[in-house]
Amino acid sequence: MDRRKFIRTSATASAAPLVLGGVPVFANPVNNLLTAWAASSPNDRVMVIVQLHGGNDGLNTVIPINNYGMYYNVRPNIAIPQNGARKYITLDNTLEDIRQVGLHTDMIGAKALYDQGKMALVQNVSYANMNGSHFRSRDVWFMGGNYDEYLASGWMGRYLDYYYPDYPDAYPNAEMPDPLALEIGSGLSLAFHRGNGIPVSLGVQDPVAFYNLINSVGTDPLNNFPDNYAGDELRYITEMEMQGNVYASRLRDVFLAGANSPSVVYPEMYPYLAPQGLLANRLAPQLKIVARLLSGGCKTKIFLCRIGGFDTHANQVLQTDTTMGNHAALLYHISSAVKAFHDDLQALGLGDKVVTATISEFGRRINSNGSYGTDHGNAAPLFVFGNCVNPGVFGTNPSFTDLQAGNLPMQIDYRQVMAALVVDWLGADAGAMQQVAFNDWVDNRLDIIQCKWLGVHAQPPLSPSISVKPNPAKVSATVSVRITESNHYLLTVHSEGGTAVMQRALGYFTPGMKQIDLDVTNWASGVYYISILSKSIKYTEKLVVVR
Repeated sequence: MDRRKFIRTSATASAAPLVLGGVPVFANPVNNLLTAWAASSPNDRVMVIVQLHGGNDGLNTVIPINNYGMYYNVRPNIAIPQNGARKYITLDNTLEDIRQVGLHTDMIGAKALYDQGKMALVQNVSYANMNGSHFRSRDVWFMGGNYDEYLASGWMGRYLDYYYPDYPDAYPNAEMPDPLALEIGSGLSLAFHRGNGIPVSLGVQDPVAFYNLINSVGTDPLNNFPDNYAGDELRYITEMEMQGNVYASRLRDVFLAGANSPSVVYPEMYPYLAPQGLLANRLAPQLKIVARLLSGGCKTKIFLCRIGGFDTHANQVLQTDTTMGNHAALLYHISSAVKAFHDDLQALGLGDKVVTATISEFGRRINSNGSYGTDHGNAAPLFVFGNCVNPGVFGTNPSFTDLQAGNLPMQIDYRQVMAALVVDWLGADAGAMQQVAFNDWVDNRLDIIQCKWLGVHAQPPLSPSISVKPNPAKVSATVSVRITESNHYLLTVHSEGGTAVMQRALGYFTPGMKQIDLDVTNWASGVYYISILSKSIKYTEKLVVVR
């Protein structure tokens, strides 16, 4: 087995709530450390993307308080008021003036998450030479490229293809029994395409109904395909169907094994005035499914949820009340559903495991139109939620004087955000970043993740109270550590690139010398970092394995 494949396979040893080099991997560790370790799934971290279909109006989502007069002047028929019972929600009055923002009146859930230190707001996100087409802009965001690139794969698909090679032939397996990615709904997007073969995602609306549907069809799969374009398409469809068959029972089982917290109520309806078709919260049931799957032991790495209706050319607000209507209902649905989702995860002991980010293909123009709506624009804010985000406002309010054809200019490239999620949250190494095609953005990524994964950009400090002999080692090694504090301890091993190789709960140690034997027979040649740690202390030593 080559080193790269060994590291990938070994990465199924999960991450834990650690403190590495003074940086907390999990910002809010649960009280029982061993429970948290036991609950961790392979590689531990999960990313949830919430896609806002249609192009979200960022200026009515995040109101620039310091430029409120200019904001009101360009959209007086839809502006969110700064006074009255339904005025905008001031996010944080301690921020500097150019970052003073108000959230839409109905984003109470997002405000609560921010106050808990669980929300980052990223201002004016887009890409250079933004294309005003819904379809093209979605493709750009999903493929992870420039406006003039046309890639057949998505950045999430390339990431998963790097760490889980040989899909679908090698999957499911004991280390990864679940779909690599799940799109909650009936469609599959470019995001998870690998460039060739079937995408690494599966589209599911309801795990139990999906299983029942699969098992109600009793036809044998095709084996022979014409050697032409039609044959290639038939092969693609057949492979997709076969993967659905393979995962149907597993998804049903983990869904039934899981549960949502009885203390959390997911929102169902918008409580104010809006068109009938937008009153029901269509995002909350999707996130509720994700939480239940994770609680049942699902090891899927990336989930994609969707909520549509953001193409608000007309009737974005009620003519009688600009704080209610289409857009208000959608923002309420996102804010309240994400709040319930992260409350649910926290109650289930999974709060440190998930980061959620919103994306939308573009924002809207700064000027409203005569139909109480907004037309296609450029840059818009996005949100990142979770225990492990750096809370705050990234970027500054638009000035309204430096416009691009009436549009807000880009301040932050979307890849600065996505690179942070891939490197600092998911822990991608240099090889993965090259395959994802975010190499040029690693050094410019935003500091939005507080619990940075120990990866290619950091190494743990070595400790004088620990030694590993023999070093270098070929077959076995003994870790000797002088414990100074009574506590529960864990042994972790990371590769030089920062990938988790193994972890082992050691139990309760009292002060004194302790020895732990390691079998390194199947370890590839290379440098490893051995750590013995509790909630408050960590000992680390370097081990070289040679063959």
